[in-house]
Amino acid sequence: MSERFDQAAVIAAARLLEQGRLVAFPTETVYGLGADAENPAAVASIYAAKGRPQDHPVIVHVAPEAGLDHWAADVPPQARALADAFWPGPLTMILKRAPGIPDAVSGGQDTVGLRCPSHPVALALLRAFKGGRGGVAAPSANKFGHVSPTTAQHVLDEFGADGTVAMVLDGGQSQVGIESTIVDLSRLATHGPVLLRPGHISAEAIAAVIGQLPAAPDVAAPRASGTLESHYAPHTPVAMQDRALLPVTLARMAAGGRKVALIHYSDLPAAHAQVRLPATPEGFAHALYAALRTMDGSGADVILVEAPPTGGSWLGVNDRLRRAAHGSTAVVQGLLDDSSRR
Repeated sequence: MSERFDQAAVIAAARLLEQGRLVAFPTETVYGLGADAENPAAVASIYAAKGRPQDHPVIVHVAPEAGLDHWAADVPPQARALADAFWPGPLTMILKRAPGIPDAVSGGQDTVGLRCPSHPVALALLRAFKGGRGGVAAPSANKFGHVSPTTAQHVLDEFGADGTVAMVLDGGQSQVGIESTIVDLSRLATHGPVLLRPGHISAEAIAAVIGQLPAAPDVAAPRASGTLESHYAPHTPVAMQDRALLPVTLARMAAGGRKVALIHYSDLPAAHAQVRLPATPEGFAHALYAALRTMDGSGADVILVEAPPTGGSWLGVNDRLRRAAHGSTAVVQGLLDDSSRR
């Protein structure tokens, strides 16, 4: 990724954040909609712009030089070890929130999510904002529940006409393409580390640093960004199918006059619209959200996704697709049944 960018634009964006305005900026995962994390009114404007539930926390982005102790009441050795290993990078840590940090960023909880992104534009912005000592609260720069943006144009498609975002910094297409891994370290004494959201950094990679494999989320785990059952969803219904079923489904849909937008990585028959993604977890994740947005605009009745492999490095991709398809599991059969009754 190029280190060249418009430094004057970055400084202007930092000044806007300091004035309580909203700025969209690139990270290596997705584009974020940023506000001063210590300005409750500014953070509230993120929630209003996105239509985000007030109890759904946001992640605070900090510069590499920022002190964790300013944000967290308790910083265990495991957190410092993970920061040393993976920051700047796509890892968010949930820690006990320091008393002086407003609860606007944590949805009213006593925890805070912290991350140091690796995108050069994001790092320059964080260093310019409050002299590198501030934090930028930044969920994904899209309407709540929709597909996350991975280009500046995606952000403009969401907010370009309503004037709520003061500035959009363009840093090219996000390299990782899905949101950060989130690990809860706020209850180590009772629950150990807990993986709240899978991502580019795996549970195994975390375990290699702290010597303990993160557990699956439990009912008492802190609420975290992007963990609702329905999330990352386009307007068109999404369904996943194994490769063995897709040729028959595509043929039946075509015979019934149904339009299918297909996202796949294997050789498959033609559809109304389609995009073929790389057959690697990194390549698939990088292109997934852009593909969902493109297929959403194709006029199809349904977006069919060839189910990726399970487990291992594909865990983050499967998590996002499962949430995007939530509530749409019966849509394919419904379309086929309706076609047969015509």
